[in-house]
Amino acid sequence: MQRLTLLSLGSINADFQVRVDEPAGSRETQLAHDLCRLSGGKASNTAYLGARFGHRSLLLGRVGDDELAEQALDPLRQAGVEVDNVGRAAGQSTGVSMIMVPPDGKKSIVLATNANDCWDDAAIEAMAAAIDGCATPACLVLDYEVPARVVSRALEVAARNKIPAVLDPSFPERLDQALLPTLQAITPNVSEAEGLVGHALDSLDKLADAARQLQRDGPALVCIKLGDGGCVLTTADQTLHIPPGDVEPVDTTGAGDAFTGVFSVALLEGLEPREAAAWGVAAANLAVTGYGSQPAYADRQQVIELAQKLLEKARRLDG
Repeated sequence: MQRLTLLSLGSINADFQVRVDEPAGSRETQLAHDLCRLSGGKASNTAYLGARFGHRSLLLGRVGDDELAEQALDPLRQAGVEVDNVGRAAGQSTGVSMIMVPPDGKKSIVLATNANDCWDDAAIEAMAAAIDGCATPACLVLDYEVPARVVSRALEVAARNKIPAVLDPSFPERLDQALLPTLQAITPNVSEAEGLVGHALDSLDKLADAARQLQRDGPALVCIKLGDGGCVLTTADQTLHIPPGDVEPVDTTGAGDAFTGVFSVALLEGLEPREAAAWGVAAANLAVTGYGSQPAYADRQQVIELAQKLLEKARRLDG
C-alpha cells in the first residue's frame, strides 16, 4: 500500500474524562469515577487515525508552554504522528477538554480552547510552510476549533498545492461560506448542519435536503453525521443514507472525529465516496464501544468488515 500523507489542522487538547452515574447537570455536585487523562482534540484524533491506518500523519496546531502539552502530544508521538509542526503559545495553557460520560455513554464536554486560539502571524506562516512543503498525494483535514483566519490561510495554501481538504465545521459560526467551494468535503453533525442552513433538521428528508443545499454551495461531498451513528451523504449525483451498525454505546467521545478522520483517509486512498462514508460510519460506530477516544479507535480490518455490512443496508434518499 502506498504511504500517503494526512495533514490534520485544528484543536489539540489534554482530555480529562470521568464517568458519572447520573446525567450531567442532574445535581449541583456529582460523584465521578474512572478518571482518565488522555490526548484529545479534533486534529489530534484525526492525526492519530492517519497514523493508525498506516500513513504519514502530520499534526498542525498549537499547545501551551505548560506541562499539559506533553499529555496532549506524547501519545501521538508514540502512535507515529509527526508533531514537529505543533507550535508552543508562550504564556498560554494547552487546550483542555473536561468530559463527563453518563451510563448511556452520551458524553458532555466543556472545552477551554486556550492555546488553540492563540495564533500570531509567525505561527500561521509556519503552518502554511508545512502544508507547502508536504509530500503529495495528501489530504488536509481541519476544523474551526482554531481561529477562522488560520483555516482560511490553510485552505488557500492547500488549493495552491492541489491538496484536497475535508472540513469538520466545529464551530459552525466561524465558517466563512465563501470557502465552501474550496472543499472536497464537509462533515457537520446535525446541530452544526442546522446552524449552517438555518433551520431544524428533524427528519431524513430534511437532512437530505440540507445536504443537497450545502453541496450546491460548493463542497463536492457533504456528509452529515447523525446522532445514532449513521450519516447522510450527498454527492453530485446521489444522496444516500448509511444507517448505523448494531452497537451498544459505552462512550461517544471522539466518535465524530473517528468518522471524519477515517472518511478522509478513505478518500485519500481513492475510495468512492459511498465506500469512504461507510468507512467513516463504521469507525464512528466502533469508537463508541470503548472508553475514551483514541484508545477506543478500531484498526483498518475492523472498519472494513463493518463498512461492508453497512453498505448492504444503505439506501438512496433522492427526491
